Amino acid sequence: MKRSELKRVLRPLIKECIKEVIFEEGTLSGIITEVAQGLSNVQTKTPQPIVEKRAIRSNQPSPAVLEARRSLEETKKNLQESTGLKGIFEGTTPMRSGSGNKNSQHGALKDVDPSDAGVDISGIMNVAGGAWQQLK
Repeated sequence: MKRSELKRVLRPLIKECIKEVIFEEGTLSGIITEVAQGLSNVQTKTPQPIVEKRAIRSNQPSPAVLEARRSLEETKKNLQESTGLKGIFEGTTPMRSGSGNKNSQHGALKDVDPSDAGVDISGIMNVAGGAWQQLK
């Protein structure tokens, strides 16, 4: 059966079912009642004044952040203990070549030692003479 034929057969049936549910079972009157109650509640509410929230920047994490960190550490500890994988990677060092294959030609850092600290960029903000501070 083609899609157009299926549509032609099903459309009147679905339309009839929807009409039956809405009109015969009282669904429409329930919908109208709920909408009318919602409109009357909206009209009687007084608008609340808008309070501007300011972000307070602090170097100290909030109690919620501290609790989340503690919870995360506890979850990690429980997971490691339950799986028996606690400390499985302690004392290991990264492989010298990325894939273990000496013939690998892929990867931007394939020839870089994994223990190489790289370039220190901690002073990059001072390069522009403080202009970066204005962008914060």
